[in-house]
Amino acid sequence: MQAVSTTATGVAFLARPGRPAVVARTLAELAGPTRGVVELPVRLMWNAERTFDLGDPDQLLWMYENVLRETTRAEDLRALINGRTLRRVWRPLNLPRGVRQAWESRHRGLRAA
Repeated sequence: MQAVSTTATGVAFLARPGRPAVVARTLAELAGPTRGVVELPVRLMWNAERTFDLGDPDQLLWMYENVLRETTRAEDLRALINGRTLRRVWRPLNLPRGVRQAWESRHRGLRAA
């Protein structure tokens, strides 16, 4: 099940040119880890250093930014992002405008987070 976000006119929000932002249908379905070390697959992070310690706030933000920006699969979101954590860190995330707009249009509560 792909969850690509579109505007009311059917135009996709873009993570970058040619790549629609992928948004989870609900925040509750995002059951990713909340602690420990996570290694992202190469398709999400091309750097040799793809390991993130979720106990380090900066590494957590960097991982979430990469996943939200680079994913083309809703499964990545469900496996790597945690809905409660996403709400908590939403504001300081450095995201492309299209990604932020896509998520906030689908999950209005993130705007107030």
